[in-house]
Amino acid sequence: MYVSITRLVKPLFAASLIFWISPTVLAHAVVTESSLASEPVKARHATTVMLLFNSNVELSLSRVFLVSKGDIFHPADIARGKKPGELLIKLPPLEPGDYAIKYKVFAADGHLTENNIRFHVAP
Repeated sequence: MYVSITRLVKPLFAASLIFWISPTVLAHAVVTESSLASEPVKARHATTVMLLFNSNVELSLSRVFLVSKGDIFHPADIARGKKPGELLIKLPPLEPGDYAIKYKVFAADGHLTENNIRFHVAP
């Protein structure tokens, strides 16, 4: 009985891909809670936004930006919160309009997570 090598190699290759990709996907820091949901940003008032991640975040390796109209990126000051995985983002007084917080954080295990959180400042 003749068995093709490709019939043997393809399943092994697919299994190895699943093995190598799965741990990476599961290791990212994910936002589980945000103060933006319960405390909207008020116009013309400095605000601290809290993001709670499902794992600790390496603060020195993380970057957060306030994105304003026209895709203008403004670096934001960040600090560690009281809870594990809590990140505090200091926002300057903002005019009414649409904004986003763009974060690129490293989980304590070294995996990178990058995402945007959009929000609106009402007049």
